[in-house]
Amino acid sequence: MERYPFSYNPARPFIQQAGEWVADVFYELLPEAGFEVRDEQIYMAFQLEKAFAEKKTIFAEAGVGTGKTLAYLLYAVCYARYTRKPAVIACADESLIEQLVKPEGDIAKLARHLDLRIDARLGKSPDQYLCLRKLDEARVQGDEEMLWEDIAASLPDFVYSHAPMQAFHAYGDRRDYPQLSDEEWQRISWDSFQDCFTCDRRHRCGQTLSRDHYRRSTDLIICSHDYYLEHVWTYDGRKREGQLPLLPEHSSVVFDEGHLLESAAMKALGYKMKHVVFEELITRLLQNEIRESLAVLIDNAIVQSEAMFAAFGHFSRLIPGSDRKEIILHPELLQEVHRFRELLTAIEEGLVFESELYTLDDYQLRIVEEHLEMMQKALMLFERSEALICWVTDSPEGLVLSIMPKSVKEVLETHVFGLNMPIVFSSATLSVDGSFRYVADSLGIGNFLSFSVASPYDYEQQMKVLAPQWPLADGFAGKMKEAARALQATGGRALILFRTREELRLFKQHAAAEPVLAGMRLYFEGDGEISHLISAFQSEEESVLCAVSLWEGLDVPGPSLSNVIIWSLPFPPHDPVFIAKRKTAADPFAEVDLPYMLLRLRQGIGRLIRSRDDNGVAVLLGEELRTDPVVRERVLAVLPEGVRLQD
Repeated sequence: MERYPFSYNPARPFIQQAGEWVADVFYELLPEAGFEVRDEQIYMAFQLEKAFAEKKTIFAEAGVGTGKTLAYLLYAVCYARYTRKPAVIACADESLIEQLVKPEGDIAKLARHLDLRIDARLGKSPDQYLCLRKLDEARVQGDEEMLWEDIAASLPDFVYSHAPMQAFHAYGDRRDYPQLSDEEWQRISWDSFQDCFTCDRRHRCGQTLSRDHYRRSTDLIICSHDYYLEHVWTYDGRKREGQLPLLPEHSSVVFDEGHLLESAAMKALGYKMKHVVFEELITRLLQNEIRESLAVLIDNAIVQSEAMFAAFGHFSRLIPGSDRKEIILHPELLQEVHRFRELLTAIEEGLVFESELYTLDDYQLRIVEEHLEMMQKALMLFERSEALICWVTDSPEGLVLSIMPKSVKEVLETHVFGLNMPIVFSSATLSVDGSFRYVADSLGIGNFLSFSVASPYDYEQQMKVLAPQWPLADGFAGKMKEAARALQATGGRALILFRTREELRLFKQHAAAEPVLAGMRLYFEGDGEISHLISAFQSEEESVLCAVSLWEGLDVPGPSLSNVIIWSLPFPPHDPVFIAKRKTAADPFAEVDLPYMLLRLRQGIGRLIRSRDDNGVAVLLGEELRTDPVVRERVLAVLPEGVRLQD
């Protein structure tokens, strides 16, 4: 295979030659294959050439239909081959990854029409893989309604064999189990409390084997924002433990739907703690020959951990519409945290002495020390609570404490934006009121390139946007009737986007009793693996897809998606993350809530028109359009050019 898809002259700048080839692709090669010449796409390509040449961060805001994915893929592949390091394409979530790599997706199009062999491999997040330990636990529990035994029997022979693995392959991908709901999948999938470092199955684990596979990619590694930022966050720690970083050295990064990176960063650059995990970890030390004084400290720490988590349960309160509980920073709670931290410090000092006696297994000791250091960092942050966001959630094994920094700017500036490599933010919605500062400031990006190009589609002719009038006093029932009428008008063929999972649950609960919906096929996010639900929705033209996470990235051209119903205007949730952001804003509604909602609303409406032949209607059911003139005015301002809001 030729290294470059063009004749390379070492005497001339590489990116300049790559740009000339990209121009040939868009002006000649793709039009010969039936693609149209798009001025917006070519303009974007020349802007990306500058970013790659200068190794800068660029905000590439390009409307639906500009072909932005093709533009960044061409540069990413060429630059990967030039540097001999793969490019990373980081998508907002796993469903967007599937959209990119599906057989009719953009990577396949380029490979087919340019006769270009592209080595693109998936780096899925760990929770997208089956955990052998959790599967065994589910089998032991003996739930007769679930087919855990069938799943175990379907695994490759080498999983349960003790013989050396002569041949192996990745397995256990979430996509392989579409029949499982999200709740069922969580019973057997990896979670953040699994200790992979000491697991005796780790060398036969599907997650480990998939990692070995994608590391060998020569062109593209496609992962989620969460996974890329987990790589950033764990990079130093994994090296200290003698582990490879999650991702190999790479040449460039593309953040597809980059406006969502901040929330992913806050999620990844945080800590989670659970009492049962701490107890299991720390009691490993008791299996070794250790001094009695250290054993007493360990017993005391276990007791104090229970007391601390009991205090978190007592000093927390439910947040309506969220599974997260807000923590009340009471002096009694802070005192319990401080006592626990003092015991951890004493244990760490004791481990230093024990390590000099060589009575502890060195590998086990390293794992325990790494976990204790993580807990110390998290609890130190908690004691300086003005610098963090924290909450607790319930789980079958007890409370889970989550702690994350309020600002992720410093970490991202050092480990991402300071690496002197091309970084592309790609989305149809990156600016607010024509400025990119809202996204740039939230990520700590001071020096960047940017451009914005509109969609080539004729929205005035192709799209209608409706804001139905129904008696607001009728509440949920009134909105339900209006949604049913909208679905009846288009014979299904609709995507319904919900702001929260609670809204989706209520709609699902009431849909069964709605006569108008009786003959319609409704798919609900969470009832199965998301890419299979999308595929079924696309193939069954008169079906309806109900989702919380598909505001971005869903690409279903044609009559299967002729109606997008926005159940509620997508204001940010009332959870600890946004509560903290609001507290630091001079005008929380104008600085936090409204920009977030407008960006997401633009994305949601953007699911409707995906080709020049598409026509459809977007139905906005947000009550604020009728009760808040400011909100209505701002929504009108972000509608596609020529489109008016019809009551």
